[in-house]
Amino acid sequence: MTWLQHFLDTLLETGRDVLPIAAIIIGFQLLVIRKPIAHPGKTLLGFINVLIGIAFFLEGLKMALFPLGELMATQLTAPEFLNIADSTAAADWRNYGWVYLFGACIGFATALAEPSLLAVATKAEEISGKAISALGLRIAVSFGVAIGIALGTFRIVTGTQLYFYIVTCYAVLIIQTLFAPKFIIGLAYDTGGVTTSTVTVPLVTALGLGLASTIPGRNSLLDGFGLISFACLFPIISVLGYAQLAEWRAKKRNSNHS
Repeated sequence: MTWLQHFLDTLLETGRDVLPIAAIIIGFQLLVIRKPIAHPGKTLLGFINVLIGIAFFLEGLKMALFPLGELMATQLTAPEFLNIADSTAAADWRNYGWVYLFGACIGFATALAEPSLLAVATKAEEISGKAISALGLRIAVSFGVAIGIALGTFRIVTGTQLYFYIVTCYAVLIIQTLFAPKFIIGLAYDTGGVTTSTVTVPLVTALGLGLASTIPGRNSLLDGFGLISFACLFPIISVLGYAQLAEWRAKKRNSNHS
């Protein structure tokens, strides 16, 4: 009964959050466009399904994904797992190799399974006439997320200031944007947004908070957040790099044939 009460509370909160969106869409449809809603029964049923689905998803985050990410961070940073006995050794970034590897693996896996990325990649392949491979794009994005999360966990372990990484990443992005093929720029920047969605965000956030709470000298509020920014930036860098490499290889093949 306790779980049911929590779920009903979550469902009520979700309804309050989603209601303004529905009100805006219906208001524009009836008052601005001045046309009735097509298939109101199906629309209402879909709206109810969305509410229930979001409520279940939020409950799943609280019950499984957040605790799982924090548990993995706690286990990977435990002194007995790291084979360290003193606090000085615990602060050495070289002792956390498994943390970086786990961050890279979880970043790659969650990005590859991200429904938003799958939708964007499929549309990109369809519109480009298969000039852009959906699988290749997803792998490039996932590879970027993997590097970003690994570097983000390194930042938490070392306690380095976040702005060093962000400024450097944007500098690299600006240079890449100047030289990247024009057709890929908008798509690359969009992939940075779609990677931070339903699958990636909960696990990555839990991992960051778990690391910051278990590593000596780190603060959950100051150091625990920021991993999502790496998951946003590095896919853009990897997709632009993927396009630049493909363009370079195509030019090289053409020059060899001529």
